[in-house]
Amino acid sequence: MDQFSRGDLRFDVRDQGPADGEPVVLLHGFPQSSAAWEYVAPLLHEAGLRTLAPDLRGYSPGARPTQASAYRLDVMDGDVLALLDAAGLESAHVVGHDWGGALAWQLAAAHPDRVRTATVLSTPHPAAMQWATTHSTQLLRSWYMLAIQIPGLPEAVLQAGMRRRGLSSLGLPREQSREYADLLQQPGALRGALNWYRAVRTRPNALAAAEQQTVSVPVTYVWGERDPYLGRAAAERTAAYCFGPYRFIAADADHWLPEKHPELVASAVLDRITTGSSPAAG
Repeated sequence: MDQFSRGDLRFDVRDQGPADGEPVVLLHGFPQSSAAWEYVAPLLHEAGLRTLAPDLRGYSPGARPTQASAYRLDVMDGDVLALLDAAGLESAHVVGHDWGGALAWQLAAAHPDRVRTATVLSTPHPAAMQWATTHSTQLLRSWYMLAIQIPGLPEAVLQAGMRRRGLSSLGLPREQSREYADLLQQPGALRGALNWYRAVRTRPNALAAAEQQTVSVPVTYVWGERDPYLGRAAAERTAAYCFGPYRFIAADADHWLPEKHPELVASAVLDRITTGSSPAAG
């Protein structure tokens, strides 16, 4: 399939690999799209896996609500469940990077029956992230998340920058930088993408909710030691919230793991799947 729906929203999805292979859902982050998995997915297909990589809320042209509250993680986890339902799947392995990683944590905590395993790239557990803001330099690393809360200004600054040089200043490879920039210049796309950040302030008791999101499904967490946005304190703290089989991989890499290190990502995913799935998910 190339699309699926949830209510009035319609999402684009790349459904590739052996139709009878174990399913792996690939969740991209900001400012990416399903194209982030262009080099990872073929490696998973070679191992006999089926991949489903959606363009998430804000990125799919048919799924760009304007209100920030529509981008809460506890709302958008239903988008992934709708994908599984449309594909006729009771559960799947879930891989997420950046904001897609945050969504993977949400799914694993709230819907463990639908998640066989989780492989999270770059993004620490949300409670570990909260802890690190007061116990490390993480708040300084996250300054841009506060700046994005200003209405209108981030859109103007990013639009001007993308017209001049794409998104290469973020450290992305040139090819993906231009592809992502082209997508974000579509009507409503940039606002939708930034609403992932702005939605945080619309969720009541977000800190308490994060602390309660312990994870029992098998998890592998891959973090780049040269990640400028996400520091070691939160990365190492993440283990405190994982109570099933857990593996932490600290790699000699920056933030853009799917684009720059597809072999590392595919190896981590395959190792997690081979090591074992959640009993609850079958």
